[in-house]
Amino acid sequence: MSHFEEVHEISCECSPLISVAIVCFNGERHIARCLKSLSEQEFRDFEIIVVDNHSVDRSVELLRQYPQIKLIVNPVNNGSTGGNNLAIAAARGKWILMCNLDTVLEPDFLAELVRAGELDNRIGAVAPKILRMDCDGNAGQPPLLDSAGLYFTPWQRQHDRGSQTPDVGQYETPEYVFGYTGALALLRREMIDDTTVLGQYCDEDFFAFREDSDNSWRMQLMGWKCLYQPRAVGYHERTVFEGNRSTTSALVNMHSTKNRFLMRIANMTCPLYLRILIPATIRDLGILVYLPLRERTSLPALTYLFKHWKRLWKRRKMIQSRRRVSEEYIASYCAFRPVSKPLESHLLTKLR
Repeated sequence: MSHFEEVHEISCECSPLISVAIVCFNGERHIARCLKSLSEQEFRDFEIIVVDNHSVDRSVELLRQYPQIKLIVNPVNNGSTGGNNLAIAAARGKWILMCNLDTVLEPDFLAELVRAGELDNRIGAVAPKILRMDCDGNAGQPPLLDSAGLYFTPWQRQHDRGSQTPDVGQYETPEYVFGYTGALALLRREMIDDTTVLGQYCDEDFFAFREDSDNSWRMQLMGWKCLYQPRAVGYHERTVFEGNRSTTSALVNMHSTKNRFLMRIANMTCPLYLRILIPATIRDLGILVYLPLRERTSLPALTYLFKHWKRLWKRRKMIQSRRRVSEEYIASYCAFRPVSKPLESHLLTKLR
């Protein structure tokens, strides 16, 4: 019996505690490596759901060699947002692990994430420590950080804490952060259900990119917390990151531009905007000048916003009507440097 067959048999006996949600688009190179790391997990109570987003390589053929996973073959590519929504709809777990195919997990990864998430019912998401790896699955010495959770700036940007800096122990404390990176994150199903709007947890207007920031912001607005757990370590082969826009495809840049404004439309409040008026406006004006001069391929991002304005405003009104936290609370996470908040002492003692 293979390790994966053992997982399958256990998961069939009862509803799994974790549903691993993977979206695949032309990911044949990553399939074996990612699934192998899942098969080696110390935590055994999980199921794996893979949504193939109309791949044109050998992805579906290879995935069908793993009968233990639940494979959903999507006849269209509706992006990481649509793919993740399909996986969430099929999931049976109390927790959902959002998992990119281009990741590898340490054997205790799931166990450490669940241990952190179960500390408190207010924890809606657990963000692991994610390290950078190359295309061969190797990390440097010391490895570079990919993400230690998200932070939120007055420029209206969401950054990965520690991104592209050596991991030398600077993010070793469990603490609350603004949000999670979608490459790897454990989400409470109750939080997903509570923050779903118009039938979608991931807003499919985003298609791909920045949807994790949008989900994190909405989660915070609705009173859920995101806990960073450094003892859960994963590795990510990231290809799109801050600083390489000039080498990124026009389609990716267009979605990134569009989604920056989608996120603002849905989540920003007037009092918060007034607090960050100068830096936010400077950056917005910079974008409006940059696009026609240097990146005309991203101009459709702006026309998309006007074309779908009524639906976007309806979504905003629904989100804002369900806001449960103060303006001061959200503003406390908005700073030029990474912001985190300490875990309550009695919970930190349990986690240690």
